[in-house]
Amino acid sequence: MTDRKEVAVEQDAKSLEAGAPEVPSQTPNDQTMEQLDIFEAPKIRTKLRIIAIMIALNLVLFVGALDQTIVATSIPTISAALHSAAGYTWIGGAYLLANAATAPMWAKFSDIWGRKPVLLGAVIFFAIASIIAALSKNMEMLIAARALQGVAGGGLMQLVFIVISDLFSIRTRALYLGMMGFTWALAGSAGPLIGGAFTELVSWRWCFWIDLPVCGLSFILLLLFLDVHNPRTKLREGIVAVDWLGTICILAVTLLLLLGLDFGGAIFPWSSPKVICLIVFGTAMIGFFVFSEKRLAKYPLMPLSIFSNWSNNAIILVAFAHSMVAIGVEFYLPLYLQSVKQASPLRSGILIIPMMITEAAVDILSGILISRTGRYREITWAGLALMTLGTGLYINLGIDTPVARIIGFEIIGGIGTALLFQTPVIAIQNTVSQADTASATATMSFLRNLATSLSIVLGGVIFHIGMASRHSLLVDAGLSGSVLEALSGDHAAANVEIIKSIQDPVQRRAAQGAYAWSLRNIFIMYTSVAAVGLVAGAFIKQRHMSSEHTETKTGIQQLTKRESTS
Repeated sequence: MTDRKEVAVEQDAKSLEAGAPEVPSQTPNDQTMEQLDIFEAPKIRTKLRIIAIMIALNLVLFVGALDQTIVATSIPTISAALHSAAGYTWIGGAYLLANAATAPMWAKFSDIWGRKPVLLGAVIFFAIASIIAALSKNMEMLIAARALQGVAGGGLMQLVFIVISDLFSIRTRALYLGMMGFTWALAGSAGPLIGGAFTELVSWRWCFWIDLPVCGLSFILLLLFLDVHNPRTKLREGIVAVDWLGTICILAVTLLLLLGLDFGGAIFPWSSPKVICLIVFGTAMIGFFVFSEKRLAKYPLMPLSIFSNWSNNAIILVAFAHSMVAIGVEFYLPLYLQSVKQASPLRSGILIIPMMITEAAVDILSGILISRTGRYREITWAGLALMTLGTGLYINLGIDTPVARIIGFEIIGGIGTALLFQTPVIAIQNTVSQADTASATATMSFLRNLATSLSIVLGGVIFHIGMASRHSLLVDAGLSGSVLEALSGDHAAANVEIIKSIQDPVQRRAAQGAYAWSLRNIFIMYTSVAAVGLVAGAFIKQRHMSSEHTETKTGIQQLTKRESTS
């Protein structure tokens, strides 16, 4: 290594003596990286290699993000096919819950064993889980498969952003993260459309079969072209280095809190000992996790130092609010279209296209803008304002709302949401060292994933309560006992098709009104969350975005050096 550097210095000196200009260490089209041994990456990362890597990473992110929302328009059909209305919320919730609970461990795995082997393992894991989901014979099997997908999906989405952070400087990566934001928005918004098309034209099982070719292609591209540092850590050494206590604490916090919130008011009364114990013990585990990370963990899952200033906390709160609102709209807007507007799964997906196009276009434009200007704070403010406005407009959705107005609301809200996909990630990465970027990104991703899970669960609770509160009005409208049972709080979301079977126009309108009322309450909650993010955004500080970059080395030795200097 030293000999090579000395040769390079001598060559530069000779060039200068001859009057030749100094050769730059990095060209605009190539990324230079240190060659570690004969098995490592080539010295020059060509434009072709970068394109291949980015295609693979975009495919990985697409399939992980797609599975968050692809079932949104298919859940009523799936629930009917598997004869289980009670599993409606958990078809989507199991994926998001498992995603949130396991995301931090994937980042630490990649710190220990290297990005490439862990990412490839996550792709294989996701493909296997997708096969199980596609072959599900009952609701229990499907929910278990969705949870496994969520575990793997957490790794996919987590590692994509970490790998990009390893490859490019903070200023340059804004452009590439913009591309990833484009893919995220495209997948999240296209999910309901694709799911609706499969459900209506083929089978709901294709919502999961579609993952396999995407996983296969991305695996091949990553295997051939991804050339980040590989520490070759032995399996046993790596297992010992994992912060298992912190991992268990994170799992406990996520599962206990979200299960308690989901059960409360829907399955058990809020005063039930089961609900109280879940919430109390889940909250208590937060304190134990902090203690474990500060005092017990040799290689902590989360760098708690990122919570040490107001700006970082504001960034995290903005990201949390954005994730709650974004996934909530993507999940519950199709329910409004299918229940209140009586759209088919396919048509409800088509009606989401304006939001999809808006988010995809704005996200990539924001990445270009941040890369050129080095400014992210003002973009964050604009996104928060428009997201709050757009979500607030959804409160006005009713039975007679014109489709043109719905599309207008989608565009306004979509612009705001798109501006916030990447800015919190850029902002938090800009405050930490390159060595801590993976841990900081993991922390951000965990909290975002927790927000998405919390969003679906809280939305479901509010919806159930809203439908239950309209029960007396449905009785007064003269609906039959079987229809009333189908439209009760914990069954209503899975039984939107029953509205079409109601012959009496007055009774049908009463049922549509109950759905509209319940969904209105959900959008009020999301608007409040967006407003909290808007306030938090005022405390974000703008810091200089550097164009210099040193690629991250992984492995236990690097973790030991990092902890000894922290």
